[in-house]
Amino acid sequence: MTPQSNEYMLSPIGSIRSALAELADAPRQGVEGAPDAWLELDPRYSDGLQGLANGDEIIVVTWFHRADRGKLLVHPRADHEQPLKGVFATRAPHRPNPLGLHRVTVREMRGHRLLIGPIEAIDGTPVLDIKIAIATDDQA
Repeated sequence: MTPQSNEYMLSPIGSIRSALAELADAPRQGVEGAPDAWLELDPRYSDGLQGLANGDEIIVVTWFHRADRGKLLVHPRADHEQPLKGVFATRAPHRPNPLGLHRVTVREMRGHRLLIGPIEAIDGTPVLDIKIAIATDDQA
């Protein structure tokens, strides 16, 4: 048996192209006024889009590349009136492994590009994965 490493390597499969250029421009959640944006998939992964269609809901997993990975305590929603909480009890982007989970709708498909939204990720945000969203009883 070989020892397992405690470190893992992730490679982006694409990136977000958005009108949101700065962190301050982005709403906290996509449903809070975020625009649609283009997800530009590396052409090597284009075959992975087979079966997706306009109108599909997907989960886009991103890496918040500008996040502070050393933060463990935050004021929820950056509201200093609220008491500090641990990042694992919030949806704060600043955390040890700054993964973003975005439930979005596919608006348009053009080759290896998807117009998706609404999404609060800023321009240049790396995309790690795409998964089809599953309906739940709450959304049925």
